[in-house]
Amino acid sequence: MDIQDRAGFSGAELISVRIGEQQFALDIMAVREIRGWTASTPMPHAPSYVVGMINLRGVVLAVVDLGARLGLGACQPDSSSVVVVAHIRGIPVGLLVDAVCDIIAVTEDMVQPPPSLGTEEVREFVQGIISTDDGIVTLLSLEQVLPTEQRVAA
Repeated sequence: MDIQDRAGFSGAELISVRIGEQQFALDIMAVREIRGWTASTPMPHAPSYVVGMINLRGVVLAVVDLGARLGLGACQPDSSSVVVVAHIRGIPVGLLVDAVCDIIAVTEDMVQPPPSLGTEEVREFVQGIISTDDGIVTLLSLEQVLPTEQRVAA
């Protein structure tokens, strides 16, 4: 269920993450765990935004470089990088980000539609925009991070 489906956004919480200098928000209900970066094993013929796979307590999951997936450039993971483990369409997926920043409690009036840029791809990835005292936070639609044709059984 995405954030916009919840009744009046009452009590909805998001996790904000940083990719480069930009902040993005993920629905907290999809996030299962936050862990430090560990080296991953490359996946043959994987899309360029899939950095590899890791073993998470016996479950092998793909790790997606969220910055690369959003067209912001590939991350160079280091000891300060973070993997956010999320369930997307019932599949556990690791999302590589630079940092986890905060938990944001949102109400309906805080979320604005993304600017119209004449491209459907922006509307697919961006669920909304949240303006905070620290700047703009982009609310992502996790459903688009793992497109149907790219789904990898973990």
